[in-house]
Amino acid sequence: MPDHSESMYSIPARFRRMENMHIIFWLIKDISWCLFWKELAVAMIIPTLTIAIVISWRTRHIASELAHNLAVAFWISANSFWMITEFLGYDETIVWGQITGKELSLIPFVIGVLILVNYYILQRPREIREKRTTTLL
Repeated sequence: MPDHSESMYSIPARFRRMENMHIIFWLIKDISWCLFWKELAVAMIIPTLTIAIVISWRTRHIASELAHNLAVAFWISANSFWMITEFLGYDETIVWGQITGKELSLIPFVIGVLILVNYYILQRPREIREKRTTTLL
């Protein structure tokens, strides 16, 4: 039986359409990468990353949505950097110590993970405590 006391999150249809277009652009980017269609793959970075940033901006007032959407934006950035290093033949080049060009994409990947870790370890427990306090009052 559903819990009707739980709050609902809904988004306007125009935002949902943007999210759906985001998925299409992301798939085109990754399919183009897979097929080594360099120009199309690189061109698809712009709409894919732009929409991820716009979605993050629009959800900035909801901590959980913002954290997850920022993580996605950093994931797309990391993924795009990795793709470009492959296209340029830089992915296996040692850039520092044992670190290759491709491994530099770990920087935005880790930033995305840290945003989520911050949310789940610090912000989410605070939200739960505040909700309990409000419910008790």
